[in-house]
Amino acid sequence: MKLRHAILLTAIAILLTACNFTLAADVTPPPGYVEPTPMPTLGPLSPASAPDIANGKIIYTEKCAPCHGQNGLGDGQQGKQLPVTVAAFALPETAHKATPAQWFTVVSQGNLDRFMPPFASLNDQEKWDVVAYAFTFHMTDEQVASGKDLFEAKCTECHADGFTQEFMAGKSADNIAFAISNGYKDMLAIDMPEEDAYAIASYLRMQTVALPAAPVAVSATETPVSAETGTPSAETTPVDGTQAAVTPEAGTPQAAAEVTVTTEATLAAGFGTVSGAIDNQTGEALPSGIKVTLSALEHGADPNTGPSEIASLETTANADGTFVFENVEIPENRIFIAEAIVNGQSYQSEFAVVEAGMTELVIPTIAIFDSSDDFSVLTIDSLQLHFDFANETDVQIFGVYTISNPTDKSIQIKMEAQQAIPFVPFPDGSTPLGYEATQDTAAFVQTADGFAMPPSTTPYGLIAFASYPKADTIVVSQSVPLPISGVSILLPEGLKAEGDQLTDEGVQTMQNASFHIYTTGALKKDETLKFTITGKVQDTTVNPNIMQNK
Repeated sequence: MKLRHAILLTAIAILLTACNFTLAADVTPPPGYVEPTPMPTLGPLSPASAPDIANGKIIYTEKCAPCHGQNGLGDGQQGKQLPVTVAAFALPETAHKATPAQWFTVVSQGNLDRFMPPFASLNDQEKWDVVAYAFTFHMTDEQVASGKDLFEAKCTECHADGFTQEFMAGKSADNIAFAISNGYKDMLAIDMPEEDAYAIASYLRMQTVALPAAPVAVSATETPVSAETGTPSAETTPVDGTQAAVTPEAGTPQAAAEVTVTTEATLAAGFGTVSGAIDNQTGEALPSGIKVTLSALEHGADPNTGPSEIASLETTANADGTFVFENVEIPENRIFIAEAIVNGQSYQSEFAVVEAGMTELVIPTIAIFDSSDDFSVLTIDSLQLHFDFANETDVQIFGVYTISNPTDKSIQIKMEAQQAIPFVPFPDGSTPLGYEATQDTAAFVQTADGFAMPPSTTPYGLIAFASYPKADTIVVSQSVPLPISGVSILLPEGLKAEGDQLTDEGVQTMQNASFHIYTTGALKKDETLKFTITGKVQDTTVNPNIMQNK
């Protein structure tokens, strides 16, 4: 297994050294793995006027492309260094299930669970602009044109209007396609291929945006003028106080004339002190000369990924473990995290976010613990095995582990040359694909040869990815290095699992799809989980109510 080493930038520290903590492009996340959208506390979740996708493109290029990539594929250079999965807006499976209101809410409110503060530098209309532009990545001109023809032929008689900004902001492509194919209330179902229903959904989405204005020819002798893009010239002021200058993106209407824009970024707030302390729970005196690193981070308008580091400062902790950083720029919403190196091991604080008007910021304490390499003291609270048969040649397996460290020691895990986690095995005969931390996990700590799991009241979460070649009968055999309180097995409807350890819980609906679920009782250490899978997947996807404004 060739795994990528991610750079440690944020307090979650979810990476494992040399582990790939990014889902492969062809790996479908299991049910329950999508982070929920924050509940809105905003005004009406619809744009006051039609979003301007030309302006949205300018905003996206400046603030989103470094993580999401120029074409929305999640392959931006900064995004590759983040220890979180970067959303790929260009993938239909990502865009089809999202509503504009959801993406607007995340951009507006932020998501502090993933270290994204509210994105206050854009006004509401600019947020709708960039959200609308992000929705264009998965569409093609041909698809929209086809959707127009289909809508005019099959829908106009009953639905000539009604697709308002308010209505469309709360509807996903999945919502619309489901209503077309299945009907809703007085609306009759239309028998058409799925791709046609989604083409109509794309056409209706494009009817809510303002098309780019035609370029205006300008005389070559005309005096150059400054252009207002409606977007601040820089998301943040550089920590060193230097000013930023930008020019409008080539290809926009303003580029038809000779345009030069130079703007000065003003400080969002003043300077102050950042302080904190080391909470020593080792039972021994702290060593002298502990180096503490303070990282400053800011978001880049990305609704699904963490921020980028913009500054790093160092100091030495006092004998009692306290530390202070003087004369630090602390504008509103900047994120700070402290890291201490003790006896060769890295420990991090939780994050702290600057509030308006602050001159003093106190970082949460950095807890350090005595260590042990005996991972047998860990407990596996649950294991969910998800089987995905969508691939034509392989069956993808997602093993979602919930793990607790009930001790007062930090458990050190060595991954050795094979880059394997010793208590998270892959099924016999499968092809290992890698590991990823779940989004709500306690913070893993990076070490030189693996990672550590300090005591935590929050469980740790890991996903192990593997695959089997497709076959009429799949035999699953997996070792149990640690006791497991119980296992849940989720199969697409139509498949059946058989094994002496399994209890059939019937078919249930999760994440808009039907699954046949099996469970086990508690499994003992060194026991083996065995079962076989047979049958054929049924296409029984359940779509959400089109009137549901998620």
